[in-house]
Amino acid sequence: MDKIIRATAADGFVKMAVITARDTVERARLIHGCSPTACAALGRTLCAASLLGEAMKEEQASLTIRINGGGPIGSIVAVSDSGGNVRGYAENPFVDPPRRRDGKLNVGAAVGRSGMVTVSRDLGLREPYIGSTELVSGEIAEDITAYLTESEQVPSACALGVLVDPDRSVKAAGGFIVQLMPGADEALIGTLEDNIFMMDQLTTILDEDGAEAVFTQVLKGLEFHVVGETAVGYRCYCSRERVAEALRSVGGEELESMIAEGKELSVSCQFCDTLYRFTPDELRELKEGAP
Repeated sequence: MDKIIRATAADGFVKMAVITARDTVERARLIHGCSPTACAALGRTLCAASLLGEAMKEEQASLTIRINGGGPIGSIVAVSDSGGNVRGYAENPFVDPPRRRDGKLNVGAAVGRSGMVTVSRDLGLREPYIGSTELVSGEIAEDITAYLTESEQVPSACALGVLVDPDRSVKAAGGFIVQLMPGADEALIGTLEDNIFMMDQLTTILDEDGAEAVFTQVLKGLEFHVVGETAVGYRCYCSRERVAEALRSVGGEELESMIAEGKELSVSCQFCDTLYRFTPDELRELKEGAP
């Protein structure tokens, strides 16, 4: 079961959340037919969106991360609800550049480094809160760290990882975000930096020991307390009714053009690839309610 576990340490001055998301990322891989590198890039972004989305307090809120670094993968989009359930896609899920010299998947080459990471929080108000920062590496975790520190002014560290088996299935996936609250002792920064530098590879910890072991290594030397656990997964909210409403919103003139073709219209959901079909007669019904 995929889940997010939250904990506090150092009398509440350190907050940390860990996500395990093997099933979530594997479902995304199967839906989109991702290459190993695209799977890693999309999977890391899904994990980050889930961690940030689940932290929102507003019940109907949603959070969107959009990354475009000018690389061959194009845009990566991940959307989370306030329960940490996510959906997402990569514009070109088949790109798979050569591995790095250390043998690891070259996510940075797929994503690129000339672009932005944008985080949008929709809290149900008139306008969403949108923040953006320039990409640091295209490796996703470093870019999310920079966003949190620069745009949201919260000293943070983020690590994200996806381990892909030789058969291209996802063996492990997850990550963590650790943040310092205002008034935290400066010594805590050094402790956390040392712990993160010395910790084992994230996906190895998740695969062999589980999420709890991530806390043990990152918060080594600090007393911590688990304060919550949430089950998360890949969840798309598309429906025939929503697609119909979107078609209605394009306007009567555009719908008339579709009807004139005399063919069945097929609309595929970007997030889950579900196909919705509309006959010319059904399009005529939609046109009656169109602006």
